[in-house]
Amino acid sequence: MVFADLIRLYEVRKGKFGVAAHRHISDLLSEAKELHKKDFLEHPTPQGDHEQSWRAFKGKNLEKLISYIIRDEVETLGLKLVDGNTLDRTRSENLSTELSMVKRSLLVDYGEFGEHMPDVDIVIYEPKTCKALAVISSKVTLRERIAQTGYWKIKLSRDGATKDVRVFFVTPDEDGTLSLRIPSKKGRAIVEIDTDGSYIMSEAPVEEDDKVKMFDHFVEDLRTLVDK
Repeated sequence: MVFADLIRLYEVRKGKFGVAAHRHISDLLSEAKELHKKDFLEHPTPQGDHEQSWRAFKGKNLEKLISYIIRDEVETLGLKLVDGNTLDRTRSENLSTELSMVKRSLLVDYGEFGEHMPDVDIVIYEPKTCKALAVISSKVTLRERIAQTGYWKIKLSRDGATKDVRVFFVTPDEDGTLSLRIPSKKGRAIVEIDTDGSYIMSEAPVEEDDKVKMFDHFVEDLRTLVDK
């Protein structure tokens, strides 16, 4: 199974549910897991552990799927997307001038220990200035990543050069961590206090506020940032 198979599954849901297709990501991933397992049984890894293989595939490709879903609307706003791992793992001299400048706009200064990129999945930037506008981390559940996302928001906010970069989390929230505002689970508390917000790709009801919203609101909120 390859990423193109996830696109095909998403397009099927888009044909059925239209702009609400993103609410069915968990269902999509369940179907993809069965297809992935079928392929795995035909071509197992040396370790023979399908769950491990699936987790790696899912983690790597969920962020790609999110990029695929939002790319056209992001570009309509005059912005661009780039994979955060590409910026992090590629030396600046091996990047285009544009992407090298985007990377520099995100570097966190650790003094004698150097400058380092935040661990983020997607970077949204303004091509005219080559500066990052927002970064996105994405996981199926919050417990896998949300504390780390909050950490990077705090680090970015402490430097005048990076303080305006918005830090978002996008998730299907399959364990329901974000569903209730009060009483709040730890993951929701971190989102509310230590990030710029989380967007949920789910059919399940969620108690929304300024920091926790359904994914439907992502592009309109991004448009607000552009218009500032």
